[in-house]
Amino acid sequence: MLEVKNIETLYGLVMALRGVSLKLAEGQITAVLGANGAGKSTLIKTIMGLIEDQPDKGTIWLDDKRIDHKDTEEIVRLGLAFVPEGRQVFAELTVQENLAMGAYTRRGSGVRADLERVFGLFPRLLERQRQLAGTLSGGEQQMLAIGRALMMRPRILFLDEPSLGLSPLLVREIFATIARVNAEDHTTILLVEQNANMALSVCHQGYVMENGRFVLAGSAQELANDPDVREFYLGIQSEVSVKGYQRYKRKKRWR
Repeated sequence: MLEVKNIETLYGLVMALRGVSLKLAEGQITAVLGANGAGKSTLIKTIMGLIEDQPDKGTIWLDDKRIDHKDTEEIVRLGLAFVPEGRQVFAELTVQENLAMGAYTRRGSGVRADLERVFGLFPRLLERQRQLAGTLSGGEQQMLAIGRALMMRPRILFLDEPSLGLSPLLVREIFATIARVNAEDHTTILLVEQNANMALSVCHQGYVMENGRFVLAGSAQELANDPDVREFYLGIQSEVSVKGYQRYKRKKRWR
């Protein structure tokens, strides 16, 4: 459905992405795991056309059409929706007005039904529909940001660190909703996330990114069972001494 082929993205003289390639399968959740600064957010912003004159090399395809170097507005109209890190809701608009902004590219009927759908996914937004978005809690703002993107009825939904700054209870609620949207609406999702445990619990396939490149790829089960992912991303030590602790710091196999 969407294919990124060997892209390189530069911030000035710094290469943030180094020959990155990935494919999104239609109707599936794909996760990109990695630490802060690995290049995960840069990947989404490059696909969405949010970094001027990038990618420096490589191509990005939606179906059979190249979308690299297109304006973000045109990319959005092709059905790609982005929930950025930090929510970025319109603080001085109400919840309902924020959701209406999500449907600005829509034409025809169905908007009211989709609004009811969002309220069904996030009942707290229904309760606060006339409240200013800037007065919501962090978790409620994350719900609003996702709901606003869903109002586009997107073909592909990009989520950048949806767990950031949220309590464990809210993180579980948000990820349950992500899985529900994928299962019920068959929305293709690219999930960029540091919380590897939660990401692997909902995704079908995933990639591990370090220093602007992918070092590992596979199904969710394959990544969850990989010794390096278990130790360095899930916090499960695989090599311990008879005294019950690891004798040495093991190097990653992809180094």
